[in-house]
Amino acid sequence: MARNKYPEETVQKILDTAERQFIEKGYDRTSLQDIIQATGLSKGAIYHHFTSKEDIFYSVCDRIGQRNAEVLIQVRDAAELNGLEKLRAMFRASMQPERQAKMFCMMPYLLDNAKFLAAEMQSIFVEVAPEFVEPIIRQGVADGSICTDCPKELAEALMLLSDIWINPIVRPSSPEEVRARCRLYNQLFGAFGVVDLINGEMVETLAQYAQMAAGAERTHRKE
Repeated sequence: MARNKYPEETVQKILDTAERQFIEKGYDRTSLQDIIQATGLSKGAIYHHFTSKEDIFYSVCDRIGQRNAEVLIQVRDAAELNGLEKLRAMFRASMQPERQAKMFCMMPYLLDNAKFLAAEMQSIFVEVAPEFVEPIIRQGVADGSICTDCPKELAEALMLLSDIWINPIVRPSSPEEVRARCRLYNQLFGAFGVVDLINGEMVETLAQYAQMAAGAERTHRKE
């Protein structure tokens, strides 16, 4: 059998195709056979690079995460912003409609899949909090815009509550529940000078996603 001369292009093709399939159908409703047929590759070619649909999904999420990281690096390193301004800018960037819409279309509810929930939490502790949020908070402490003696722990708490507790992708939530969590979130962290991280526009965006996720779930049940 001839060796594939362009393995990187093959991997790119698989991930591009899988991402489209996951967005159109959702993770649960996309089969590995769907991805095989859509790529036009053989099953052997797929398995040469990935062990399962789950393996492909993690790679798709990693690639989306890399694109998001590029945006967060620009915010973290913006010389003209103080710590609090950077934190607000980071939250606005993370709520970009295009990114969030993709994730909501792709992801199952995280509480329904322990591996995906664990991966999200690991990302917070290993990457997002220490590499992006904590340096911003430390700058905020230095410039006086944020007040805390525990920048590492504050970074972790900010991200755990926003990505796990507030985010409707974790479990089914009504728009009213999301709005209430956002209000309490802002109240909790206001004590540290971290005021209105989740502004009104972001709250309504999250509420819309909660409604969208609930509608998709009802449609899937009917089918």
